[in-house]
Amino acid sequence: MAENLIIEGTTKREKYACLLPQIKSVVSKETDMIANMANIASMLHFTFNFFWTGFYRVKDEELVLTTFQGPLACTRIKKGRGVCGSAFERKQTIIVEDVDKFEGHIACSSLSKSEIVVPVISNNEVIAVLDIDSKELATFDLIDKEFLEQIIEILVK
Repeated sequence: MAENLIIEGTTKREKYACLLPQIKSVVSKETDMIANMANIASMLHFTFNFFWTGFYRVKDEELVLTTFQGPLACTRIKKGRGVCGSAFERKQTIIVEDVDKFEGHIACSSLSKSEIVVPVISNNEVIAVLDIDSKELATFDLIDKEFLEQIIEILVK
């Protein structure tokens, strides 16, 4: 396994393009989903210097905190609550430019300003979500959505 990330490029798209094959390489050698989630969270977090990067697993129809990088986080999130619970309920990626304008946003940290949540879907069921927060407004866009959804596809294969 690689011990260091090698990220080249200056644009977001270039960084994701460089990161994607490295994620494939790391997760292809490991069958444990939690271990792969941990490495993916770390790789994303350190490549993009996000505020918070991690996964919540579905357990008993709610989201339970699992692997992450960043400050203390909410431990459990009910289906349909906040950005994570909404992505879980809708089975779709949600991009929030300003979390203060998202009705029902759960503020685990007042420092979080924008967020993207990507559901992890296996056999047409959400089994987890990838949650990424930024301290800046409008950090996430369709480029993030495109590449993060590809990363989730790698994770579930």
